[in-house]
Amino acid sequence: MSVPEKLQYPVIPLIREDAAVSDRSYQAKPELMQALGYPGELPTDWKNKVLASMKQQLEKSRALRVFMDSCVQCGACTDKCHYFLGGGDANNMPVARQNLFRSVYRRYFTLAGRWFPWLVGARELTRDVLDEWFNYFHQCSECRRCSVYCPVGIDTSEVTMAGREILSSVGIGQKNTQNVINKVNTIGNNLGMPTAALKDTLAGLEEDLLDETGIPIALPLDQAGAEILLVVPSADFFAEPHVDGLLGCVKVLHASGLSWTFSSVASEAANFGLFSGSHEQMKNIAKRIREAAQQLKVKRIVFGECGHAWRVAYNYLHKLAGPFDFLDQDYPIPQHILEVTVDLIRTEQIVLDKSRNDEYVVTYHDSCNVARGAGLGAEVGGQFEIPREVLRSVCNHFHEMPQGSTHAETFCCGAGGGLLTDELMQTRKQGALPRMSALQQVVENNGVTHMVAICAICKSQFSRIMPEYGYEMDQVLSMHQLVGNALVLEQ
Repeated sequence: MSVPEKLQYPVIPLIREDAAVSDRSYQAKPELMQALGYPGELPTDWKNKVLASMKQQLEKSRALRVFMDSCVQCGACTDKCHYFLGGGDANNMPVARQNLFRSVYRRYFTLAGRWFPWLVGARELTRDVLDEWFNYFHQCSECRRCSVYCPVGIDTSEVTMAGREILSSVGIGQKNTQNVINKVNTIGNNLGMPTAALKDTLAGLEEDLLDETGIPIALPLDQAGAEILLVVPSADFFAEPHVDGLLGCVKVLHASGLSWTFSSVASEAANFGLFSGSHEQMKNIAKRIREAAQQLKVKRIVFGECGHAWRVAYNYLHKLAGPFDFLDQDYPIPQHILEVTVDLIRTEQIVLDKSRNDEYVVTYHDSCNVARGAGLGAEVGGQFEIPREVLRSVCNHFHEMPQGSTHAETFCCGAGGGLLTDELMQTRKQGALPRMSALQQVVENNGVTHMVAICAICKSQFSRIMPEYGYEMDQVLSMHQLVGNALVLEQ
């Protein structure tokens, strides 16, 4: 891995004269918003509807109201957001982004704000405020890094999700997120890939595996009675490095002797309802997985290498689509594919030769949603140590990134939260700067050649953005790509 020109992410002054002007998301077209049950255009009484939706969000989420009232402007979070670190826009400080919402809350939902708005930073709800919300709530990846540093645990991602849902309620939605949700609702996956195309893709991947291993390895679809329903991000079926990770997962399941299947009803793990802020959209997408699991009579549900898929699965799936009382009692909640793999490694049910990965000197990127987003400190939910145990089992040369950029403090890739879209390329590049700076240090100090990630969005972002920082797009790897390389399969 070549070392690019020196990158830095110093503590940035609160206001920078050289702050870059960020790009902004495209709004979804009226017909798309209507297809998802929202207004197609801004209603004439939009202000009343915004305030009504805001009231509903505050009543639904006790945490949101606490976040509105508990911030003391201490400054602990000011330099913790990667978009602020990379771009310097003061509104991307977590406290400032919260205040875009909090200032309206104070004006209409607090006594002090109604009588003395100038004393408490309250402001009127105007059309310009909605534009500001749309711009900056779509420069937040909902990564939760700021919550790690906040002394009272305020989570800006909750504010972002509330703001996005309120905007959608008056017909203002982000094109990328709403388009993906519509594809999942109508076809079953983010790419809009019909079942016939999925079957052809799986047949092609079976041929690739046969050519590589000399072993016929099936990728079953809609196989009733299989033990495991494997749900993966749609990028795993066609794009590098995703597909290599998928084939690694398939090799592991084949070697384990466990029966498994994909589903044409729920061929997509990702849940962009999290990015739209809509509980109903999250629920509708989650129900597809439950329906598929019931129809196929599986005993376990396993999620592949997808960050927000796992965040939704671990945190919300039971509430959204439960109970899953039809699953095996030993596996009552969905599993991450790494849990399956690490268990097979620990019980020596698969054979690994990690010298097969000696060409790689790797570091590991803690993907926000798989790690911090799925529960701080949880061994199963927040995937901190399990990925490292797997890496050390399949690779001789693994080095950590610098302290302060891993585990709970990890930096976002810069494209989470629905920001993986071309019109936000400048924002994505700015948001990636802290991670690229940390990567540079481990490259210089340890000779790292590749970075490993276990999130589809992270892998897509890094493949596109790493060349912007002097690296090569193929220097990001899937975790199970390395597992598949090291796996010794019996002929």
